[in-house]
Amino acid sequence: MNNNFCIIMAGGIGSRFWPMSKSSMPKQFLDILGTGRTFIQMTYDRFTKVCPPENIFVVTSVDYKDLVLQQLPELSDDQVLLEPLRRNTAPCVAYASYKIKSINPEANIIVAPSDHLIMKEEQFIAEIEKGIDFAQNNDVLVTLGITPSRPETGYGYIQVDAKSEYKNFGNLFQVKTFTEKPNLEMAKIFVSSGEFFWNSGIFIWSLKSILAAFDQHLDDVSSLFKKGEKLYGTEDEVHFIAKTYSECQNISLDYGIMEKAENVYVLCADFGWSDLGTWGSLYENSSKDDSNNSIKGGQVFTYQTKNCIVNVPKDKVVVLQGLEGYIVVESDNTLLICKKEDEQQIRHFVSDVQMVKGPEFV
Repeated sequence: MNNNFCIIMAGGIGSRFWPMSKSSMPKQFLDILGTGRTFIQMTYDRFTKVCPPENIFVVTSVDYKDLVLQQLPELSDDQVLLEPLRRNTAPCVAYASYKIKSINPEANIIVAPSDHLIMKEEQFIAEIEKGIDFAQNNDVLVTLGITPSRPETGYGYIQVDAKSEYKNFGNLFQVKTFTEKPNLEMAKIFVSSGEFFWNSGIFIWSLKSILAAFDQHLDDVSSLFKKGEKLYGTEDEVHFIAKTYSECQNISLDYGIMEKAENVYVLCADFGWSDLGTWGSLYENSSKDDSNNSIKGGQVFTYQTKNCIVNVPKDKVVVLQGLEGYIVVESDNTLLICKKEDEQQIRHFVSDVQMVKGPEFV
């Protein structure tokens, strides 16, 4: 277990959860589910079951350092890796991997977003442990695939190839293809085929395997971070990272490595996963009243209203009449009323509000 490390990616701004999630307080730092723990706190709690606390690293924006340390006081400053610029997931993982190499070259690494919902944690941890077992004994890159419950257009998909015989796991396959978010017709074909699984964005590998993959498929990114091998953990790390990020390309791990590598495997399972990337996904995973409304707020009155998600302050009296399939959210000084089916437009709304009203509203 001492060789197990976890990289929690927590730099996103969560614009699709606006207006509750804002640039000053993104969704990973919110208790949207009302559990008493924020997304990043639940993520940290989850991975302490497979990693020593001192082996968990959070990669986030320089703007969120204080938020991370406030919500995860167990972490030392050195466990919070600060990105000066947003450069997507590949530079994020490269930075954390070289940092971990300076501590333990024999590390096994789990990479996970900070804002996922896992309903069946025991089953999830069991799959993580299987993935670590496979990854530490083989030169492979492992991802977790989720058995689809519906033809979802908001997730990427993984098509499986031959089943692996490793220790008779039964749910371990070599990856055939990665596919970005499909349209509804294609999603239906994917689900009915039985060959496609949702791409969870959770990865497991040995440090040696991921650094070799960077060298092979993203050498320009790898070479930048490799230059600082003697600087990680020193006072010069911050200045080195600032320079490196200014020179590094913006590229995702999926596109830069996973879609190109030939040693990619997927553990397929169903452990109650959702990336909760949208109000619609939150609605799907929330309890509902007799009219199929998901309501968070202490004084909400509904009449002839159904299939809505409502999230308003506890002290606000809200009366809704005649709505069907709407998102109604109030946070601070902002109110959003939007059709659920049109929630992909929220990013456009955010852009317009910022342009007209300024950054304080977004």
